[in-house]
Amino acid sequence: MKKTIGILALSFALFSCSDSEENARLEIRLTDAPGDYEAVYVDIQGVEIHADEGNTSNGWKSLEVQEGRYNLLEFTNGIDTLLATAVLPAGRVSQIRLILGDDNSVKIDGQEMDLTTPSAQHSGLKLNVHAELTEGITYRILLDFDAARSIVKTGSGAYNLKPVIRTITEATSGAIKGHVTPVESLPAVFAIVGIDTLGTTYADDAGNYFLRGLPAGSYKVSFDAKEGYTDFSQEGVNVTVGSVTDMGNVSLQ
Repeated sequence: MKKTIGILALSFALFSCSDSEENARLEIRLTDAPGDYEAVYVDIQGVEIHADEGNTSNGWKSLEVQEGRYNLLEFTNGIDTLLATAVLPAGRVSQIRLILGDDNSVKIDGQEMDLTTPSAQHSGLKLNVHAELTEGITYRILLDFDAARSIVKTGSGAYNLKPVIRTITEATSGAIKGHVTPVESLPAVFAIVGIDTLGTTYADDAGNYFLRGLPAGSYKVSFDAKEGYTDFSQEGVNVTVGSVTDMGNVSLQ
């Protein structure tokens, strides 16, 4: 029987070391950059962390993550789910390895279709982190799973899962949030510096949006509304490390 994991957070210990000031605490969370699907189910079978410098086979530690399917579209616009917590000596975390199973699918127009997963993913997707952990400090590492870019339709009409995931260390980033009216405009929201788009999301059914994992800087925030509503861009939206910039309400009449 398929088992779907909801928003309820699951917390597991990684190491047997004590939770003292000499150690750092690490949370690993799953979030999503939304795509135009009704649901995207990803079968997570394991998570490992590499606590040593370099890319050698030594230093990998397994987390006791409950196996099951996560609907990525439940974790958008600032919502995430806790995959694991760890207490570990201060130092560098270089990589995370996400191990996927075969029970992956996408729901389109009410129909759930299997996602073919390359066999190489069963040994783990290696994601670079390169985070320095300081003793006594708590860090959050987000696995930002880009659903829209991760699903590829083949010429035969089937769908492949080719995960596009970026890691975000919350302590080194800022965010932008706000609200749009009317809520029916359902815009895509982009955080742009120069010609680079550094963040993308959609407003939810209540008109709220949240762009996380943004480096400090001055952004143009662009709203691409549904047909029949007005697009909008605002320059000079400042983001600082560890803070959320609230743009308030934006009208897209």
